[in-house]
Amino acid sequence: MSRERVTLLDTTLRDGAQTTGVDFSLDDKKQIARLLDALGIDYVEGGYPGANPLDTEFFKAKPTKAARFAAFGMTKRAGRSAANDPGVAALLDSAADTIVYVAKAWDYQVRVALGCTLEENLGGIEESVKAAVAAGREAIVDCEHFFDGFKDNPDYALACAEAAHAAGARWVVLCDTNGGSLPHEIEEIVRAVTKKVPGAKLGIHAHNDTEQAVANSFAALRGGARQIHGALNGLGERCGNANLCSIIPTLLLKPEFSEKFEIGVTLESLRGLSKLSHTLDELLNRAPDRHAPYVGASAFATKAGIHASAVMKDPRTYEHVPPESVGNSRRVLVSDQAGKSNILAELERLGVAVAKDDPRVMRLLEAVKDKEAQGYAYEGADASFELLARRVLGHAPNYFEVERFRVDVERRHNAQGALETFSEATVRVNVDGQSFISAAEGNGPVNALDLALRKDLGKYQKYIDDIELLDFRVRVFQGGTDAVTRVLVEFGDGKGETWSTVGVSANLIDASFQALLDAIDYKLLKEGA
Repeated sequence: MSRERVTLLDTTLRDGAQTTGVDFSLDDKKQIARLLDALGIDYVEGGYPGANPLDTEFFKAKPTKAARFAAFGMTKRAGRSAANDPGVAALLDSAADTIVYVAKAWDYQVRVALGCTLEENLGGIEESVKAAVAAGREAIVDCEHFFDGFKDNPDYALACAEAAHAAGARWVVLCDTNGGSLPHEIEEIVRAVTKKVPGAKLGIHAHNDTEQAVANSFAALRGGARQIHGALNGLGERCGNANLCSIIPTLLLKPEFSEKFEIGVTLESLRGLSKLSHTLDELLNRAPDRHAPYVGASAFATKAGIHASAVMKDPRTYEHVPPESVGNSRRVLVSDQAGKSNILAELERLGVAVAKDDPRVMRLLEAVKDKEAQGYAYEGADASFELLARRVLGHAPNYFEVERFRVDVERRHNAQGALETFSEATVRVNVDGQSFISAAEGNGPVNALDLALRKDLGKYQKYIDDIELLDFRVRVFQGGTDAVTRVLVEFGDGKGETWSTVGVSANLIDASFQALLDAIDYKLLKEGA
């Protein structure tokens, strides 16, 4: 039986750019557009040409090969023709394949926000669409506030959709603009609209203000819509848009949808979804959501011992899809709730060979629980766990000894008379009986300590020249002025590898130093020093 085609429009570069704290550069936009194109997205909505210099520059050339490049803008203003509207002109002068017009579909918004008559708004929709079609462009109309408008005045909301369709719009998109509609409402209203506009020309654009944008998108699909709008990682203003990183794998991997519909993304390209999600976060300097469905680091992570035992016997017990299908991987976490199965699974993942009945496994389990009682956390510090495991199992070399270290923080007036804070660290290490003393100034005491420690490790220096501190996080494990502090650090190297380590102490500097030592030991271990 043939399947119906569902198209996907990604608005990461347009609506996603309205996310608080998100600012795309021109190079960011070009790179993301290429990645979306490679994934198999049908439409890449790039922004609003004419609204700002960056988007205007972006729309001078098409950045995609297969995906249609879409420009977003308003329908013509009341009181002037489409031919004399500068906003419409900017859209038609761009390198876009498709013009996405936003049009009010709620009579209240037409009167209050636009200040024009209901008839003028309908005329603006019709004339704008015809201008795009006459220019050889595909037209999409985003019917803004459609669901609220339908609830207040269904006849007018439907009139807006019908006007867009009659004028030649390829897609009439029903927008849940304030994100307040519920799935059963969405499905019912979309089904009603299909009596006026064919479902093969209807789309859904859902916002996530009630945490139901993904569910509302699927409700619209069940109601008859055949285009879904969304953004990578759910980016978008306020609470975001429907998350395409959840929608795409659900469409491909869940039989309810995969047996009825086909999309441009293939099962092969789906394997790159997790990497794409993380790449976007890296470009935006955001920490990835570890608990994001499908693509998060914890999406296929098991912590409790009894669950770990079950998932190792049959992954389907706690995995609704194979993690590798979306480019993710199974993680059996090591924590104070861990059992023997957790330890064995993690050792297997790390490539540490050990028999199931080896008594050292239980010693390692006890060591982990003892460490976590002190405040250590190995769930996000794989490198520290591997070092601990190899030390308990007797597989970890002792590369060097730190004989002492010192950190000085001084606040003084500089030559211009302004107060400045200076940090300087000195570290003395012993490598094969030879002492090396290094000192460094840094941007804070931990940075100074890191620079001093990595300044001279004798024969091991060549192995650590390319490493860089990427992230530094501090958590208070116990409250009060004598609090125990947990420090997690993340390092990377020139090969693109990253690893995380943990240190715990009542002294922040000491905890940081523990984590730094583990990070260097791990790098030396992996390099085979």
